[in-house]
Amino acid sequence: MYEDYFGLKEAPFNVTPDPRFIFFSRQHLDAFSCLLYGIESRKGFIQITGEIGAGKTTLCRAVMDRFKDAQTHSALILNPSLSELALLQTIADDFGIFLKARNKKECFDGLNRFLLEEFHRGFNTVLIIDEAQNLAPRALEQIRLLSNLETNREKLLQIVLVGQPELRETLDHPSLAQLRQRIAIRFHLTALDRKETEEYILHRLSVAGLAEGLNPFLPSAIDLIYNRSNGVPRVINKFCDVSLLAAYAKNVQHIDEKLAEEAFNESEGVPIPV
Repeated sequence: MYEDYFGLKEAPFNVTPDPRFIFFSRQHLDAFSCLLYGIESRKGFIQITGEIGAGKTTLCRAVMDRFKDAQTHSALILNPSLSELALLQTIADDFGIFLKARNKKECFDGLNRFLLEEFHRGFNTVLIIDEAQNLAPRALEQIRLLSNLETNREKLLQIVLVGQPELRETLDHPSLAQLRQRIAIRFHLTALDRKETEEYILHRLSVAGLAEGLNPFLPSAIDLIYNRSNGVPRVINKFCDVSLLAAYAKNVQHIDEKLAEEAFNESEGVPIPV
């Protein structure tokens, strides 16, 4: 609605994990580098954690986008709240593996055949499980068993567990000691600082087509957005989106602290003082 008003080609603050809009803060760049290194070096298990809305899913999609033209096959599981068998079936389906039967043995056999074929063709294979904190301990044990599919020298499957901080607590359970010991790389994403918040906002506006040198958000508005969002990208997106809409509705080109706060409070159902 406000895109034409601000000279944008598309909405800049959608909450969908579009890798085109990824902003590489120092933390996100480090996490991205860890993922690339772990996958390319066939390290086996990689663990990425972060608070809700920290940009974990966008980061995963950016990694998949990076490898889409390389000799790498990847699968992304977005809903891991499945039974052990359903999870294995979903993984096989996502890799496009034909299963002769839908039982656990055939899932493992089919995955093993697929992984060996890909390895001999020179391909790497990556399984990314988002919201991994929702995996039951028995499902996590099935994932660990998948890591047994290996040659004498190489891991056939690189497994990335992505989740909220609760994932770390889950993996600390004594019953998952074997899995925990196999995790080669761990990284925890933290929120953006004030400077990164401003850079993040400008980056998304630029990707969406805003002319160079323009910024509808005044410093006071960015201060408010940072303080109220705690530097969490998903909350920043919502704040900026409703602020731009409010500016369009009021026919103003610049967003100050008062306008941003009124817009966000209204979107949250907070009464605005008369």
